[in-house]
Amino acid sequence: MSYGASAYAKVSQVALSPREAEAAVLIKAATRLQAVQSDWANQSAGINEALNFNQKVWTVLAGAATAPESPLPVTVKNEIAQLSIFVFRRSIDTMVEPQAEKLSALININHQLAAGLRG
Repeated sequence: MSYGASAYAKVSQVALSPREAEAAVLIKAATRLQAVQSDWANQSAGINEALNFNQKVWTVLAGAATAPESPLPVTVKNEIAQLSIFVFRRSIDTMVEPQAEKLSALININHQLAAGLRG
């Protein structure tokens, strides 16, 4: 029995809150985009993978934040919806006409939102 309690104690110290988990995923997406941007000449295939991952993150984030049952205020829901539209448009634009500098806005948005989630 004490083994189970000990294992639970260790996991509870490592487990992330939902906000921390969202922040961690945003940072992971930003890190992937940054890696592509930093090694642009060698990232012809990596760019679409990094952008697709970022789009998946934003799809989940926007869906959860703007859902009718979300406790967020309507103004925050609207702002997240507008921000996600920008992220999706920038991602598609970057896939169509790849340029390293186009990733900067996506990286910055992810970092800023993650910092806000971490409080």
